Amino acid sequence: MPYKHGHYKEPWYGSYRSMMDRCYRKKAGNYWDYGAKGIIVCDEWHDIEKFKQWVELSGYEKGLTIDRIDVFKGYSPDNCRWATKKLQANNRSSARIIEYNGERHSVTEWSKITGISRRLLLNRLWLGWKEQDIFCKVKFHNQYERVKSNAIH
Repeated sequence: MPYKHGHYKEPWYGSYRSMMDRCYRKKAGNYWDYGAKGIIVCDEWHDIEKFKQWVELSGYEKGLTIDRIDVFKGYSPDNCRWATKKLQANNRSSARIIEYNGERHSVTEWSKITGISRRLLLNRLWLGWKEQDIFCKVKFHNQYERVKSNAIH
């Protein structure tokens, strides 16, 4: 019997199995982004019953998947949460995070907040603009003059 624990029908089990695969199974498609980089699962969670206890206490809802809060640390109760795909996309190690006026958001989130395109924000960062200038809306009257107005109050 391959599933001695009986949890394979639980809605959270796919997240558990995927977490273990990407950290330990070299043939997993995303192993090189996790296990090969030293991302591991805490010893406690190698016991699926202990993982199940965490699931019950951690606010799991069907449709959420496991997310590491600090993407440079492994899977453990103090570094994991259940998250939507949108939250996870903004928590990727490749997501560019900008702190401005005491708020931290990804470039994608800042784009939605300010109405400035994501591409324009990324270009301004690449060009070395100061963070306080990145969010200015720029209107070009001619090639020598520009007028700035703050996009964030």
